[in-house]
Amino acid sequence: MDYSNCGCSRRQMVRSLISGSILLPGILSQLLGDTAHAAVSGSDAENPLAPKSPHFPPKAKRVIFLYMSGGVSHMDSFDPKPRLVKDAEAGALSPGGRPYMRPLWDFKPRGKCGTEVSELFPHIGECMDDICLIRSMRGDHNDHFQATMGIHTGSVTFKRPSIGSWVSYGLGTENQNLPSFVVLAPQLPYAGSQVWSSDFLPGAHQGTSVSSGAEPVPNLNRRAASAQIQQRELSLLERFNRKHLAERATDPVLTARIKSFETAFGMQRETPEVLDLSKETDATLALYGLERGSSQGVAWQCLVARRLAERGVRFIELIDSGSSKNWDAHGDMKTHEPLARNVDKPIAGLLKDLKSRGMLEDTLVVWTTEFGRTPVIDGPTGRSHHSNAFSSWMAGGGVKGGVAYGRTDDYGGKVIENEVHVHDFHATILHLLGFDHEKITFRHAGRDFRLTDVHGKVIQALLA
Repeated sequence: MDYSNCGCSRRQMVRSLISGSILLPGILSQLLGDTAHAAVSGSDAENPLAPKSPHFPPKAKRVIFLYMSGGVSHMDSFDPKPRLVKDAEAGALSPGGRPYMRPLWDFKPRGKCGTEVSELFPHIGECMDDICLIRSMRGDHNDHFQATMGIHTGSVTFKRPSIGSWVSYGLGTENQNLPSFVVLAPQLPYAGSQVWSSDFLPGAHQGTSVSSGAEPVPNLNRRAASAQIQQRELSLLERFNRKHLAERATDPVLTARIKSFETAFGMQRETPEVLDLSKETDATLALYGLERGSSQGVAWQCLVARRLAERGVRFIELIDSGSSKNWDAHGDMKTHEPLARNVDKPIAGLLKDLKSRGMLEDTLVVWTTEFGRTPVIDGPTGRSHHSNAFSSWMAGGGVKGGVAYGRTDDYGGKVIENEVHVHDFHATILHLLGFDHEKITFRHAGRDFRLTDVHGKVIQALLA
């Protein structure tokens, strides 16, 4: 429709139609036909975020994915290496001729299970009886960009949908007023927004980014004069869009856009309440280490993650930092200390809070980084990237607590027992959500794609 001759915009025309005109029902009837109401969404086929059932009964209903950007050193955190300490103090050289570097923090047994954790994470150490620690992770690339893509999408070479988008695609959402996939990040990580992209999956499954601060979700505040006027505007706009869609072949972009308007309107109603922490008790805030009134930092992210999980969001990713001031400790491993202090208590608080509310049983909490770090020195007192071996962990959602799985060699340089490749990691997460990772696929460019590509196996030893 051309509005140029009337001197008003399409938005103004829509508002003029809606503002109480008694002619509106007749106009709509002529534009859309008598079946206009029947064309409005409501069926599962027209709603890409409608709740769906997985392949088999799941142990977990949702995932909270804690991503530590930059590469956490496994031999300084969750994988003790006494031989590395001894040889480094003796001035021994690696087979490549470089000096070993001893871990800067001592380890000690934690919890009833006795799993050793370093002094970097004393609060998470208190939760080891609920944690399934994997000391034998392996990735495919030593560069941040590719490794970050790998841990999120399974591919280090091509753009692929994020694991959160795959979960959204497979499960939909339990709350139509909130996205099924939410990302809590202070700034862009390596690989940028591709980390939460839906890529070739329908656009409705892309992650919604929420940052800390004064405006966590841009443009969330209502611009229309009232909710009623905005709802009428969006309702009419949806009908125009659906008429346009009905006259053409399936258009996933338009379908996603229609759904995005619906979700955005719901978010304006529900998101402010989710982000309002004023009714949380002092004890809860103290558990996370969050000062009342603060909307910054990992403590805020962790508490908001719990509130999103309570309200039916399927996949919540928390990124502790972006592509700067992160765990990439080439020059000085001591930079791990303030970073660990920033995340240790909030993450432990999240686990304890979920458990006290009975939510840990069906919430899978995943902690990971993109790769580990080398046992040899890189820079004055730092370590370089190392994808051949690193540590991750899971808790709740059907995994065994109090378990340390897999083993690296005496220096943390390579996996020597029970390797868990990133594809295996993803396959196990999907399994806990009730999916056969080989059967959750999407047809694109002439073939069926999946998160684990043509690889991956479920690590049965991690399952409760």
